[in-house]
Amino acid sequence: MCCLSLSVTAQSYELGAWAGVSNYFGDLNPNFGVQRLGGAGGILGRVNVNPRVSFKVAANYANVGYEDALTNNEFQQARNLSFQSDIFEGVGQVEFNFLPFISSEYDKFFTPYLFVGGGFFHFNPRTQFDDEWVFLQPLGTEGQGRNEEYTLTQGMLAYGGGFKFALNYAWSINIEASARRLFTDYLDDVSTTYADPQDLENLRGPLAVQLADRSWEVAEAPIGEIGRQRGDPLSNDTYVTLGISLVYHIGGVKCPDF
Repeated sequence: MCCLSLSVTAQSYELGAWAGVSNYFGDLNPNFGVQRLGGAGGILGRVNVNPRVSFKVAANYANVGYEDALTNNEFQQARNLSFQSDIFEGVGQVEFNFLPFISSEYDKFFTPYLFVGGGFFHFNPRTQFDDEWVFLQPLGTEGQGRNEEYTLTQGMLAYGGGFKFALNYAWSINIEASARRLFTDYLDDVSTTYADPQDLENLRGPLAVQLADRSWEVAEAPIGEIGRQRGDPLSNDTYVTLGISLVYHIGGVKCPDF
């Protein structure tokens, strides 16, 4: 009887999985196009400290990519670069519920929320050439020297928001939009200027030269003059995800101590 009249919410836990879409923004997609969405998904665990604050950890996957051919920009069409990458990440975040959220109480079954956190992600950009997928980082396409290539596993910040809906005591649905602040401009293998093709060939071989400047495939003459802008180093790349998760609630209420 005490639990009916004097119950207090215990710390509770949640486990779940989500699926959705991802999109990349960067040197190949500077105008926030959505022509090339990729798949995304993951698994999550959450600790509900109280009805307002939660901590969540997640292991996620996202596929991102873009190509200059999707834009109407004349320079990008002539540049003719493209990439894809699988992203694997581990993220921890703190969530704040705007409304008290307790799945077992009918008047607290819904809330919008915001979150901020961080973690690590692994990427490895590749492009299709002669009907084969070629990984770009080992080619040093912008003239990176040996052992000077960008790192494929890096830290990042995560932020975003969403909505939580309790279906019943045990199950809830989360709809979440999440963005990543990256500390690299090489998610797409494009950042600075065109390298000297002769130096690049001497260091990395002829394939690196072909993929560093692919304008020869669509233009009358290659546009990759030494030192000409290839990307924009002033802003880092980013990616976003939008997903729906199904979450199972573990925990309940307990009687207060007297």
